[in-house]
Amino acid sequence: MELFELAWRTLFFYFFLLVSLRIMGKREVGELSLLDFIVSIMIAEFAVMAIDEQSLIKGVLPIVVLACTQIFLAYVSLKSDRLRDCLDGEPTMIIENGKIDEKAMRQQRYNFDDLLLQLRKQSISNFSEIEFAVLEPSGDLSVIKKETNAGEVVYPFPFIIDGVIQHDHLQRIDKDAEWLIAKLQARGYSDVKDVALCTGKKNGTLIIDEKETNYRKKD
Repeated sequence: MELFELAWRTLFFYFFLLVSLRIMGKREVGELSLLDFIVSIMIAEFAVMAIDEQSLIKGVLPIVVLACTQIFLAYVSLKSDRLRDCLDGEPTMIIENGKIDEKAMRQQRYNFDDLLLQLRKQSISNFSEIEFAVLEPSGDLSVIKKETNAGEVVYPFPFIIDGVIQHDHLQRIDKDAEWLIAKLQARGYSDVKDVALCTGKKNGTLIIDEKETNYRKKD
């Protein structure tokens, strides 16, 4: 392959990959989940192979197929909690109210050295000062410190996502769907499907975001 051809093919795939990643969404260039990491590696491998491939179409096709598959899965996962959890993984509570959950750590093969390292990165030396610490699917540790008024701390797992009640999240705080529905009705929400996202404070106060098609109610 002549140097000029190699140069223009390299530039072509540089901009082609840039456009492809933009189309797939910003999540591809942020903190990578396991699926995003796999896709990134495959795209890099296909790009290297494509530069040396004689046929431009044969070089582009695998990347296009991979990008379309990723876009399709991302769209479907917006509608399916199970698929989203399967593809991206679920966050895991590691510390709650200053208490380390060793069982959860073993399930995630997450050791104390990993935990202490992540805490040191956030300038935290005393884990008893932590209200919630959540191990994200990306491997990052999200930490919420205790506040003077403990009731004002927001629980890290949402109660409603895109109009669907997250029953397992409610169970974590010893509540059920009936309790949540009653709280929503008291705030003027008659249908759970009107709620895009709902989280809550430890004192029971809900934080609600309506779907865009509805009029936003005031507290």
